[in-house]
Amino acid sequence: MKRIASFEVNHDLLDKGIYISRIDGDVVTYDVRMKKPNCGDYLSTGEMHTVEHLFATYARNSKYADSVVYVGPMGCRTGFYLLIRDNVSSQEVISLIVSSFEFIAEFEGEIPGSTRIECGNYLDHDLDSAKKTAGDMLEIISSWTPDMLVYKK
Repeated sequence: MKRIASFEVNHDLLDKGIYISRIDGDVVTYDVRMKKPNCGDYLSTGEMHTVEHLFATYARNSKYADSVVYVGPMGCRTGFYLLIRDNVSSQEVISLIVSSFEFIAEFEGEIPGSTRIECGNYLDHDLDSAKKTAGDMLEIISSWTPDMLVYKK
């Protein structure tokens, strides 16, 4: 079988940040790396689940809503993928991610989509950890620029 693109990335060189993972036609996959791989510090399932609900809700309610294809966690629990149509510039995507993480870091109240009827694992949320991780991530991505979107080799 052909190796998938994400397995071609040297995870020993990967730091927290935002990267372009791949481009498929008019869809760009952004790697929103929240934890340094293989260092023993991973997103807990509750934390990751809460970030997913808040990140997806924010992005899908932004002015880029029609261009957002998918927001979801990585199985390795080190970050998220944001798939967005290429009609949105890289700088706009960075701004969207930053504002999404500001939203998460400051969020108060009931997590959107977190009732038993709306969610398949509605009890597994951790808002405090999600807010802390979003705040930590903001320190890294607030000054991110399009020329930083390339993986180190």
